[in-house]
Amino acid sequence: MFRRSMRESWRSLLGWTLGIAAVLFLYLPLYPSLGASAELQSLIDSLPQELIDTLGYDQIASGAGYTEATFYGLLGFLLLTIAAVIWGSSLASAEESGRAELDLAHGIGRSQYALETALSVLVRLLWLGVFAGLVVWAMNGPAELELEPARIVGASVSLVGLAFLAAGAALLAGAATGRRIWATGVGAGISVLGYILQALAKQSGDLEWLNALSPYAWVYRQSPLAEGVDLGGLALTWAVAVVLAAASALALRARDLHG
Repeated sequence: MFRRSMRESWRSLLGWTLGIAAVLFLYLPLYPSLGASAELQSLIDSLPQELIDTLGYDQIASGAGYTEATFYGLLGFLLLTIAAVIWGSSLASAEESGRAELDLAHGIGRSQYALETALSVLVRLLWLGVFAGLVVWAMNGPAELELEPARIVGASVSLVGLAFLAAGAALLAGAATGRRIWATGVGAGISVLGYILQALAKQSGDLEWLNALSPYAWVYRQSPLAEGVDLGGLALTWAVAVVLAAASALALRARDLHG
């Protein structure tokens, strides 16, 4: 199952890789001309402080703040989350198409089917994270970002963990219901809700407790590029992601497939 999944998904993986490359090569080279410009600072100062905090624009004049605001915390997060949800919905898609029933009839166990599907999703996300980190590292000097290589690794691991959590939620919902719409909705919903909760938490000190409920805040409440990763938040994110992926195997075993 793992080998077949990887073999059949190489075209989509190539597409997502090119998309990430396009975003990075579009935005990072702009930093030298934007980072210290008076026009950019004037624009940032004209925005409401709540919006600046939500988008992470408060540190955009630094290389770390710019890279996180444009890629790791926004466009990279969006791209990897979309990919993760699509790939994570593959269990439900296979069941709706009848392919899962055919595969299982050939002696593949349900747990193996779910876990190897999850593993293939993880490997693809890891590739995207590694690729993104390598491009950021390669552009570090030319774009004058002044990022520490170790922190690029930490930011990439955080991004992949956040995406895999969304994939795990999609896998579990798909395994439990057999419906792609539920898999997609739950996977995307947990990511959107996490982003909204951390945004609300930045609006008022009285709402900071919402960060505890937001996977996005677990990895980005402390800037991985500027301050280093929050090891506790990173460990929690990966732990929840792995538990969700493992639970998909139990959910698939626990019910009959749809005819």
